[in-house]
Amino acid sequence: MKIVTWNINGVRARIDNLVAWLRESDPDIVCLQEIKCQDDGFPRQTLEALGYHVETHGQKGFNGVAILSKVSPDEVHRGLPGNDEDEQARFMEAVFSTADGALRVACLYLPNGNPVDTPKFPYKLEWMERLREWTTERLALEEPLILAGDFNVIPEPFDCRDPSVWLNDALFQPESRRAYRLLEHIGMTDAIRAVSDMPDIYTFWDYQGGAWQKNNGIRIDHLLLSPEAADRLSTASVETHVRSWEKPSDHVPAAVQLAL
Repeated sequence: MKIVTWNINGVRARIDNLVAWLRESDPDIVCLQEIKCQDDGFPRQTLEALGYHVETHGQKGFNGVAILSKVSPDEVHRGLPGNDEDEQARFMEAVFSTADGALRVACLYLPNGNPVDTPKFPYKLEWMERLREWTTERLALEEPLILAGDFNVIPEPFDCRDPSVWLNDALFQPESRRAYRLLEHIGMTDAIRAVSDMPDIYTFWDYQGGAWQKNNGIRIDHLLLSPEAADRLSTASVETHVRSWEKPSDHVPAAVQLAL
């Protein structure tokens, strides 16, 4: 089973790329972030025509997540618990039946947190703490679980081309990286790093300054696996070539193959 995360950076603006990629990559489950539309504005029919079931948690103009799947989920839950006042559309959970039992997939778009000296950074850290609490509860179910999304966290210095550029950025602050490591410490495995410790594995290149041409990238899109999912990990990869397409997102898909 192939499961992919991709920050699409506006699904209506990238629909042609999304359709072409779905036909090429043939994923079973896709977690999209930053769809930038409300639920009724999502190009559902186009994707359903390709054989995908569509679940969305949208928001006008920004944020928003979606899960595309070849089979319909048994359960769908929208919103990250723990803060009833948080109205940003950043999280959705879906549960699928497989021959090996339940598979739980969470699609997330973690807050950016910039500028650091504004309320946006404490919101990021509070959101990550809620994510850790939610993950701890789900791990107790002892099911294959995947946290798939744009985490807006650069875990280690070799996950970016030039760490000095990011020293004052929320994506690379010690607090952000510590919160990410806490997810690993409670039992989640970074799928990409489970198969490769090579540098220069990136998932995002800014539109500015020739970042793509210079390979001045960062790795901020992650797939974290519970022990039950990690035991079934066949491979993990980043589909970098998509960044060279016309009208690309500034992110590219990151994928895992699980023996399910």
